[in-house]
Amino acid sequence: MATLKQATQLTKGKKRSDSRVSMLTMLLRDRFATVAAIFLTLVVLTAIFGPALMGDRATAQDLMFMNKAPFDPANGWLYFLGSDSLGRSVLARMVVATQTTLLVAVPAVLVALILGSLWGVWAGYHRGRREAVSMRIADIIMSFPSLLLAVVVLFVFNPSAANIVLILAITRIPIYLRTARAESAELQSRTFVDAARTFGTKPNSIILRHVIPVVTPTLLTLATLEFCFVMLAESSLSFLGIGIQPPDVSWGLMVAQGRQYLQTAWGLSILPGLAIVLTAVAANVLAAWMRIATDPAQRWRLELDRKSTKAFEKATRQAAKMQVKKGND
Repeated sequence: MATLKQATQLTKGKKRSDSRVSMLTMLLRDRFATVAAIFLTLVVLTAIFGPALMGDRATAQDLMFMNKAPFDPANGWLYFLGSDSLGRSVLARMVVATQTTLLVAVPAVLVALILGSLWGVWAGYHRGRREAVSMRIADIIMSFPSLLLAVVVLFVFNPSAANIVLILAITRIPIYLRTARAESAELQSRTFVDAARTFGTKPNSIILRHVIPVVTPTLLTLATLEFCFVMLAESSLSFLGIGIQPPDVSWGLMVAQGRQYLQTAWGLSILPGLAIVLTAVAANVLAAWMRIATDPAQRWRLELDRKSTKAFEKATRQAAKMQVKKGND
């Protein structure tokens, strides 16, 4: 018990000295989250600047370089990841596909985040009939599988990028609506909200100044996870042929176009598929870090440096062993 008490005092003292540890410092102390953040930053930078640097290389055909194997320095940097049956550079196509994929996933997430969050906070704060009607609408939308609904809508209408963004955003709004409603309903009875209401603050001002800032970290963490789902949904739709259409290219479309060459040119499908997996994993790791970083009850784990964390974990294990030994005696 004394060992555990010393460890607790160590963590408390460390928290007092590092009470204002920045988010960047906490991020750098988590190796997996740091790697995930760096990877996602590279993906975003590639999407922003990559297509301009590549020019028309993603669509340029050169039959002299058709079906080149990946990772062969003799092919030059442009064909380092190989080429397809028309001699188009896989590297250039993946760079352009990065922008296309993000231009679908990011707007869909932002639209669903903004509309669903505002709607949910409004419904949760006012309660009553507004909350009941909002929840029933959310239940109706969620009763249809989002990917299946997207398949039906895109089959009927033109499978364009705008339609993909619209249908994916609409089907994901209930996720944010339900989360924001629950958070807002719980905050509605808090002391600081009651105090603002007592002093005559208008409901909209209370929502903007007191409720939204509190629920924002949770919603941002949820949005990071939803980005993975939307990106995978877009890739699935493109793989099925009702998503992004040629001559545009996305990671999912590249996987679909390269599946018939898996035995002879595995890189055409494996490499864009690997990009999808790595991006999804990185976003999930970063979302897990954000959940801890924005939770006051768990934040101290990130505020501690590695030495203090190891000391606390060692002391905790020793205390647990002592408790077990004492119970056996």
